Amino acid sequence: MDKRMRQLKLEQVQALTEAYGDLAKRRAPQRGWMKLIRETLGMTERQRASRAGISPSTLHKAEQAEAEGRITLQRLRRLADELDCELVYALVPRKPLSKVVEERAREIAMQEVSGVAHSMALENQRPTSSRLRKQVEQRMEELLRGPWSDLWR
Repeated sequence: MDKRMRQLKLEQVQALTEAYGDLAKRRAPQRGWMKLIRETLGMTERQRASRAGISPSTLHKAEQAEAEGRITLQRLRRLADELDCELVYALVPRKPLSKVVEERAREIAMQEVSGVAHSMALENQRPTSSRLRKQVEQRMEELLRGPWSDLWR
């Protein structure tokens, strides 16, 4: 993928995930969404289970699994649909993806430049700190121009 397309994709994904940022800061109810909504609607476990075509014990286990974060998305989606609810699923980066890529490129550049600087120091030829910073920035720019898949090896 060329640099322009890669940048465009990065910007589009960042914009898409930013829309979920506020939701990511919120936590699910302690007893789970399904139980909260079922109880708010005034449905008993038995009534809800009957409507879903499952046993009350199966519903109880599903609600418990949701509250504990061990329910599958497929099962949660089906049970949410039966409550006339949408399951909203997203991965929300903790920081902008552009920053993740830049930090990774900087990390690699630092490792590479530091390795060379160490070898040069053993020969009493260590570059100055300002020269090292410049080399890191140059190497970082090179890495960012290349295929980003190289950043994750």
